[in-house]
Amino acid sequence: MKKYTLFLAVSFLAMNLGLAEVPKKEKQALLDLYQATNGDQWTKKWDRNAPVAKWYGVKVENDQVTEINLFRNNLTGTLPESLGKLQHLKVLNLAFNRIAGSFPEKLVKLKRLTVLKLEMNKIKGVLPEKIGKMESLIEFTAFNNFIDGTIPESIGDIESLKVLNLSSNSLKGTIPHSLGALSSLESLGLFENALEGTIPGEIGGLTKLKELVLANNKLGGAIPREFDQLASLKVLQIQNNKFDSFQNLQYLDTQGMLVLDFDSGNENINFKDVNFSRSRMADTKFEDDVDDKNK
Repeated sequence: MKKYTLFLAVSFLAMNLGLAEVPKKEKQALLDLYQATNGDQWTKKWDRNAPVAKWYGVKVENDQVTEINLFRNNLTGTLPESLGKLQHLKVLNLAFNRIAGSFPEKLVKLKRLTVLKLEMNKIKGVLPEKIGKMESLIEFTAFNNFIDGTIPESIGDIESLKVLNLSSNSLKGTIPHSLGALSSLESLGLFENALEGTIPGEIGGLTKLKELVLANNKLGGAIPREFDQLASLKVLQIQNNKFDSFQNLQYLDTQGMLVLDFDSGNENINFKDVNFSRSRMADTKFEDDVDDKNK
């Protein structure tokens, strides 16, 4: 009985010290990532002889990998499809590296993922059409890459999404009307792409939206009348497009706005109590960089 009790105590201690091992397929997925992104050249490398829970940037809960945070760690190469086997992953932060190649199709299988940060890399190709299956995503940022093609309609299926930033890529086509279904969205950044057509009126239904950055595209037509519903909006940047009219901006509740950037032309628009400060695009895009320096 005493031996059995001792065994349980040691086992419990080992688990709490992070010594329990994750499933082989999850460990292999991590090793694939290490190999595919030249792990031997990382700023902070993994001691592959140590338990996975001790690897830099990896978080393990209940013997499952739940987080990978390799922000600014000199990752190069490409992302392996086997990342899709990390079924319990909640956070994947690979921002500010030099990752190339395409967006792995099998990432859409990560239905528990809440945060996906791929900004400031060299990722190219298109976003998966089935990206909407990532139903738990709260934050998806992939700005400053080389992503092209169109924005998948299925993104509108991610009801939990609060932050979507695909700025500074090569996206083309129109803004999907389905984005109007993202009722929890607080920040939408599509700055500096090749998007065209009109802004969907459905965007006006995003009552929690605080930041809307659509500058430097090829968008046209008039600003939607529905924008008067954007009661939470603090930042609106729509300059350097091809809009025909800005008259509907007069219906915005600008009293609490911090930034309003647009190509006014000769239109006489009566704004009330708006603080016309300079653009702060760069500030919003590099929050991770600032946070990292403050650590």
